[in-house]
Amino acid sequence: MRAFNVLFLCTGNSARSILGEAIANDIGQGRLIGFSAGSHPKGEVHPLALDLLRQMKPPVEGLRSKSWDEFAVPGAPQMDFVFTVCDSAAGEACPVWPGHPVTAHWGLPDPAAVEGSEVERRRAFRQTFAALGNRISLFASLPFESLDRLSLQNRLDAIGRRPDRRDTDQCHPERREGSFAAPINDPSPRSG
Repeated sequence: MRAFNVLFLCTGNSARSILGEAIANDIGQGRLIGFSAGSHPKGEVHPLALDLLRQMKPPVEGLRSKSWDEFAVPGAPQMDFVFTVCDSAAGEACPVWPGHPVTAHWGLPDPAAVEGSEVERRRAFRQTFAALGNRISLFASLPFESLDRLSLQNRLDAIGRRPDRRDTDQCHPERREGSFAAPINDPSPRSG
């Protein structure tokens, strides 16, 4: 089975896109190879993102804040999929990606922008982790080889429109043990 390169984009590449990269590498189990980048990278990974990833067990080696320009040059890994996870990066003029990857917007609130107590800030990171985990699980369960590009695009857009569950104590309780639940095969949006 072929591996697919997946790039998660955000403006600062310090939180959401970093979480996406780590989760994709964990959930993808070799089928997905996660990468992340930012249009204006902060230059460091947010400490609460790293702390959460260490708690949840996805590998953190090699995670760093970097520019999306690294992936638009000759010799860079060719992406199969590119997901924007923040609204500002989705609105920016992105580089031309070699290979014309399938793209989708999976916007999420920035947990690094949350002000408040340490508990509130950590909750924001857990909520973002849970939302990305759910979306990436759905994505990983797609039958890539049997979907044409338009069908795949429609499925990815539907995953990005899914409402995110805010009750993080109920999201992926098994993740505390170091593994995500089995992927859900139906990526269509749910009503109610």
